[in-house]
Amino acid sequence: MKFLRKLHLYLGCFFAPLLLFYTATGWYQTVSVHRNKAVGEAEGGGWLEKLTSIHVDQVFPLAFADTFDPALFKYLVVAMSVALIVTVVLGIFLAFKMSKSKWMVTLVLVAGILLPVILLYLGNIKE
Repeated sequence: MKFLRKLHLYLGCFFAPLLLFYTATGWYQTVSVHRNKAVGEAEGGGWLEKLTSIHVDQVFPLAFADTFDPALFKYLVVAMSVALIVTVVLGIFLAFKMSKSKWMVTLVLVAGILLPVILLYLGNIKE
């Protein structure tokens, strides 16, 4: 049980920066008015394409629906984003508060920030 708690603590701290980044940018993507949303683009696709349209366009394409209003779903996404951001920040706070080795929590948190940055940088290097 002790091992599982430590594993949970370190995995949570490592992935917390990415969770915060993707939650914040997903929130922005959902409420941004400057996006070109392709209404009905996924109508002909399979179920996976239709599920993707929920994330991208905040709509589940139905054959009988001519128009859609994603406002209600956007409110839900914003509430979920705020709750997840608060939860992740609280988790980081608790990791520092409850852990005996704060340096290890700091190290794992910094690694969770630096590794994605390094991988993105390396992905941009042209040979």
